Amino acid sequence: MVEPIFDYQFRLILIGDSTVGKSSLLKYFTDGKFTDMCDPTVGVDFFARLIEVRPGVRVKLQLWDTAGQERFRSITRSYYRNSVGVMLVYDITKRRTFEHLEDWLEEVRIHIEPHKACYLVVGHKADRDADRTVTLREGRNFAEFHGLKFLETSAKTGQNVEEAFQVITQDIYSMLEKGQITVEEGWDGVKNGYSRPRETFHVKEGEPEGGGCC
Repeated sequence: MVEPIFDYQFRLILIGDSTVGKSSLLKYFTDGKFTDMCDPTVGVDFFARLIEVRPGVRVKLQLWDTAGQERFRSITRSYYRNSVGVMLVYDITKRRTFEHLEDWLEEVRIHIEPHKACYLVVGHKADRDADRTVTLREGRNFAEFHGLKFLETSAKTGQNVEEAFQVITQDIYSMLEKGQITVEEGWDGVKNGYSRPRETFHVKEGEPEGGGCC
């Protein structure tokens, strides 16, 4: 008997200024650990994890962590087109990272078109509320103005990390169910799943699968 490893694969990309905590978010989500000291991402890093979007429906998230430095922008832009989900991440303690969201959003939308994608605005490092320079209302207002969803997260405490990835994955799956997003030849945003014999299936439900950079 053959049991599916996953039904679909969604490709998500995290964008935002350097040091906002994109790598920490992904490491917490895929490994369940907080890493305080992270080396700056050079170009892109890759992570993956399986999650369940409906009872019995599993999705493999292919997660791309992009460098925020300007010198790597030409590299990271090439990953936009094949993404179906975008997390726009800023640091609530560094106002300039919030002010740059408009530019990041405009850039990613230009490169993703004509394909559709789901977006989520993420105010990161919510555990440092005493140092915040961007209010919760400002973050929410920015997202609402652009018709996007919004969450504040913390990879240190785990606040809303799981929820953030669940929200964007559920939105993508809903669009897929409605036919607003489809599996397309030559586009890696959404792919059909793969199967293998039941006896070789070892990934536990809800646990990281293939986490880490490659």
